[in-house]
Amino acid sequence: MSQQPSLPLQLNETASQTGGPYVHIGLAPEQAGFAIFEKNFGNGLVDKKSKGERITLEGRVFDGSGTLMRDVLIEIWQADAKGHYAHPADPKPSAWRGWGRTGADFQTGLYRFETIKPGRVVGPDGQLQAPHIAMILFARGINLGLHTRVYFSDETKANAEDPVLAGIEWAARRQTLVAEREERDGAVVYRLDIRVQGPTPAEETVFFDV
Repeated sequence: MSQQPSLPLQLNETASQTGGPYVHIGLAPEQAGFAIFEKNFGNGLVDKKSKGERITLEGRVFDGSGTLMRDVLIEIWQADAKGHYAHPADPKPSAWRGWGRTGADFQTGLYRFETIKPGRVVGPDGQLQAPHIAMILFARGINLGLHTRVYFSDETKANAEDPVLAGIEWAARRQTLVAEREERDGAVVYRLDIRVQGPTPAEETVFFDV
C-alpha cells in the first residue's frame, strides 16, 4: 500500500520578548552594580587627545503615557569634529572612536554623554549633512532598537540643508530631533528629550527604519 504524502507541519510563531530588566546587566553591568568586564563601555567619549568642541548631550526618555523611562539604554555613534567616522568605509577614517553607551540614571531618568560636537558629514549621495549624532534606544516594551538622530539648535543653516531632516514630511516633527544649546558654568550642554510616543503626533520623536 502506498503511503499518503504527509501534510506540512503547522507550527505556531514563537512568542517575542523584550529586553526586560536584564539589558543593563548584559550591556552596562557596571551601572547595574556588576563588575564583569575589565573595560566598560561608558558615556565618556572624550580624553585629552580628543579634538573639537567639548559638549554634554543629555535628556530624558518618556513612554506613550508620558511616564519617565528610567530603565532605557542608549547608544550613540558620531563623526569627529572634521566629519569623519572611525570606520574603514570613511575616505579618511578617524582615529577617534566616536561611540558610547549609557543607561539612564535609575533615579532621575537622565541620560548623559560627554563628547565633542561632530562636523558635517558627506552622505552616501554626496550631499553634505548637518552635524548630527546617531542614537539608538533599548528598553522595556521595545522589541527592536529605536533609531533616531540628534541635531543642534545652533546649526540652523546646516539643518535647513540636511537631506534627512528635509525628508521628514511634517516640518513640525523635525524639531523633535533638535537639541537645545545652553551654557552652564562655561560648559556647553545640548538637551534633547525623547518621546517614544507623544501626546500629539507633532511631539512624538521621529524614529528611522534602519
